[in-house]
Amino acid sequence: MDGYRALSMAEVEAMERNGCGSPDWSGVEVKHGFSPDRVKRVIFYGRVRLGALDGTVSFAGADLPAEISDATLIDCVVGDNARVTRVRGHLANYRIGEGAVVTDVGHMSTRAGAVFGNGVVVEPVNEGGGREVPIFNEMSSQFAYVMSMHRYRTEMTLRLQAMVDAYVAEVTSDVGVVGDRAVVAHVNEVVDVNVGCGAEVVGAALLKNGTVLSEEGARSRVGASVVAEDFIIAEGSRVEGGAILSRCYIGQGVEVGKQFSAENSLFFANSECFNGEACAVFGGPYTVTHHKSTLLIAGLYSFYNAGSGTNQSNHMYKLGPVHQGVIERGSKTGSSSYMLLPSAVGPFTVVIGKHMTNFDIRELPFSYLVEERGASFLTPAMNLHTVGTIRDGDKWPNRDRRTASDRRDRIRYEVFSPYTVQRMIRGEALLSALYEKTPREVEHVRHNGVRIRRLVLRHGIRSYAAAIDLYLIAKILQRAADGKGLKPIEGEVYDACWADAGGLLLAGSRLAKIEADVVSGNIDTVVAFNAAFASADGMYERDEWAWVRRTYRDRTGASVDALTTQDLEDLEAAHGKLRASATRRVLADAEKEFGAAAAIGYGADGGADEVAADFRAVRGEYSENSFVRQMRERGSREGD
Repeated sequence: MDGYRALSMAEVEAMERNGCGSPDWSGVEVKHGFSPDRVKRVIFYGRVRLGALDGTVSFAGADLPAEISDATLIDCVVGDNARVTRVRGHLANYRIGEGAVVTDVGHMSTRAGAVFGNGVVVEPVNEGGGREVPIFNEMSSQFAYVMSMHRYRTEMTLRLQAMVDAYVAEVTSDVGVVGDRAVVAHVNEVVDVNVGCGAEVVGAALLKNGTVLSEEGARSRVGASVVAEDFIIAEGSRVEGGAILSRCYIGQGVEVGKQFSAENSLFFANSECFNGEACAVFGGPYTVTHHKSTLLIAGLYSFYNAGSGTNQSNHMYKLGPVHQGVIERGSKTGSSSYMLLPSAVGPFTVVIGKHMTNFDIRELPFSYLVEERGASFLTPAMNLHTVGTIRDGDKWPNRDRRTASDRRDRIRYEVFSPYTVQRMIRGEALLSALYEKTPREVEHVRHNGVRIRRLVLRHGIRSYAAAIDLYLIAKILQRAADGKGLKPIEGEVYDACWADAGGLLLAGSRLAKIEADVVSGNIDTVVAFNAAFASADGMYERDEWAWVRRTYRDRTGASVDALTTQDLEDLEAAHGKLRASATRRVLADAEKEFGAAAAIGYGADGGADEVAADFRAVRGEYSENSFVRQMRERGSREGD
């Protein structure tokens, strides 16, 4: 019924002439198209099933014959036209897919009750534990975020754990899988590892208790000298260059290499991890660390860029390494930066220097935190009009490497959103309060572990106010121009507070509703959980509009419903001025990259003329820079 048949006596004799053997040939079955001439020097134990061997496979740039040679097979199934050669130890309890290649392997086996990395407990954010996340194949960044960061919802956490337990029970098996057209080559040891369709595992040193998810449109690769234990690598990712992973989840489109090492860490969509180290890290989408001297430890990150030598310490403790950091989306750390944990950084903030005190600056986004003579000084709103912030908003959507059929991590790329603008509103109020109560003769004020110069308070207030107004007006004008109308949208949800759940921006009440549905049992599977967040993602524009309408009314006292044609014309004029001003400030920041300081080191062996000429040859002209032209075009469209 299943297409397999017993070997004929002639086939047994032919394989024995080729150096093959088995204590019981009745345990070996074959399919139509099987050729005994393509089976050489193979020993069979237990039940082994062999598919057709009459075609070729593509490997290392060549078309090679499908064959089985120089191997010991124990309780295996080899699919049609696969190639299994040079297994120095043995291949046990595996199902090898159609057209797959397993070659030059030291030892490859699956033990009874293998989970392939599913259910492995990772301890992100806090080295001391307490935020455990059990990893599994279908995990999304939203699942991991809720599981790790909302531990105060005890019943929900237990329900989520039950979902994972049920999933692990489904995937537990005594047999491992190498998917169709996958390659496992030049690997020393593979134990309890599933390899997805089309994946390439080439040159790895050791893979143990894990899964390499892969599909035809999103092939994953595990490369030279990689050591990975207790892991899951998602579709379309690459782990290469001597990387070392222990208890890690590597999400879709992630790249890891150049001897990067990580333990107890999660890295979600499109993150890049090279050279450095990570320990107890929740790396949300687009977490980037490229430098050999960088250590990320005990923290929550997303849309983050770590400078060379970045470090965080949680070792000033008595009860163990229990401190943690929260670095919210879009933040950056400069070279050799240091933060004493616990500390918290607000969205799109730049941290430069060594900060030896704990601080919490989440209510002051788009800021610069610098160290001066051992003290931490914050300049609020300074990062609102920098080239880096504008470029970030443009580059992230264009750098989404995910090609999998199901993009599990739900991501919103917006730099300005209810999430960040609500922070600016709070920051505006906070700075106003500090300004009002601070005497003129006071040079700086202290706030949550940092110092703010009194002279920059008003500048920060004005910058926040302008950015808030620009966002609100732009959203109103956009809807009017699109013909969508300014009325409420059916199904929208208003919430003053928004959350960033693993890269997805959503109204706080929507997040609370999902969590309540988990507790009530309305959401009781991993599939339903991911679907709920996909639905919330689809409601972003509606909920954003509800937030804009209410916030505009609260700030201006005017209802969006009551706006007249003249009001919209006035708003358009105001928007043009705000946008033009913002564009000028960004261009001024960009122009610094073409100033005299930027030309230091140019014009080797020449004078001033050669310096200028060399700089133009390498960097080009300011006016011809693609980013500058783009910003000027934006400004001209807004009436600059």
